Amino acid sequence: MNMDFQKLLFHVSEALITDNLAALKFLCLDHISMKRLEAIHEPKAFFEALQEKDLINEGNLSFLKELLYRINRRDILAAHLRSSGEEVERELQIPGRTKVSAYRQLLYEIAEDLASGDVETVKLLVQKKIPKNKLQDNASMLQVFLEMQRLTIIKEDNLSVLKEIFKEFRVDIKKKIDAYEEKKKENDSKSEFRYPVSGSVHLPRRGAEGETPHQPEKSYEMKNNPHGYCVILNNYSFKNPHEVREGTEEDGEAVKRVFKWLQFETEDHMDLEAEQMYEIVKEYSKKDHSNMDCFVCFILSHGEKDKITGVDHKLVNIKDLVSCFSGSNCPSLAGKPKLFFIQACQGSVGHPPVTVKEDFSGRLETDATPLTSIPDLADILVGMATVEDYECYRDTETGSIYIQCLCDKLESLCPLRKDLVTILTEVNNEVGRKVLNGCKQMPKITSTLRKQLIFQVPHFHS
Repeated sequence: MNMDFQKLLFHVSEALITDNLAALKFLCLDHISMKRLEAIHEPKAFFEALQEKDLINEGNLSFLKELLYRINRRDILAAHLRSSGEEVERELQIPGRTKVSAYRQLLYEIAEDLASGDVETVKLLVQKKIPKNKLQDNASMLQVFLEMQRLTIIKEDNLSVLKEIFKEFRVDIKKKIDAYEEKKKENDSKSEFRYPVSGSVHLPRRGAEGETPHQPEKSYEMKNNPHGYCVILNNYSFKNPHEVREGTEEDGEAVKRVFKWLQFETEDHMDLEAEQMYEIVKEYSKKDHSNMDCFVCFILSHGEKDKITGVDHKLVNIKDLVSCFSGSNCPSLAGKPKLFFIQACQGSVGHPPVTVKEDFSGRLETDATPLTSIPDLADILVGMATVEDYECYRDTETGSIYIQCLCDKLESLCPLRKDLVTILTEVNNEVGRKVLNGCKQMPKITSTLRKQLIFQVPHFHS
């Protein structure tokens, strides 16, 4: 890394105060997961996170300038980045240049506009919706907003609770939210006729006159609690002691945490032989899922192309596991989404890398499977850690690259009502950027889902 760039980030770090760091982390929530940001306690670590996501680099400081402009640190812009607030403002008028969402800007501006007495009034008005320990005297307005967002009391397309709060004592802020909603409605109507269509989602059928309806696909219903089972088949200890999968416990814990939060009944099964893996999956396919919306299965093990390895070193075909959930084998899940996520190699080849920063040196192992195609069944998605013939990687301390990234993205994007295929595409993008043991890893999505799948984030009830 260029020494001048390092010096620049050092000087900016030194100029920031504690409140600035909290503001910067809040403004970046659409780009960096909540979990990652919560672990950051100093500007240096924050800038490292921005670099990991390729949000700033030696040749592109536009996002750093935008962030400093948003938190009104024009003095840093002038002293260290040779820019004025006016210059940055002009830059941000260019379409597509702004990286901080209008929603995030609005909440930050509201927080900045509130006196300490106003913040206490807000806490009083939301005390029945938010746990008391999140409303302590030292909790800032940004922290309260974060908790409201985490509990989906507020979200990008629904600020009705916030308007109701400010209607009582700050009508000017209520009007500011109204203006944001009007602008959003205007922008949404402009983009209605050019919404993106994922390659994994079927295009809408043409009408009788040949016209294509201009609206996104419908979503699967997610109305039950629990929404379904999340089954984790996690192989850690193999007969050959050299094949122990260190770090897979962290993957299991991350999956359980995220899917419990998403209102699934999580059940994990450790260290299974090949036949046991098949029998357990078959057993779940025989259950009555009539009062459930979905089925999720994570398989964490060694493997080879098209197959998963049991702890007895015997192999089970991925296709056989997925076929247990065909319409005829599992009628109570017919028409409902069945999701399989597989952390296992599909071969022993490493992807050649492109030139980016080396990550995780010294702690990576491979999980040397899954399949070239899934059976021709509707409503099934298989998310795989890597494409055919290649290795995938697991950090022995923090868990596998794919599963940890997937859990992070679910936590950060589900509250924004992003659909699963969009989230998995983000996972592909992030994992695909890393260099691991000198090689690359490229996850793969295979889907016969017929609708969007949007996980419901639960509301907190007092």
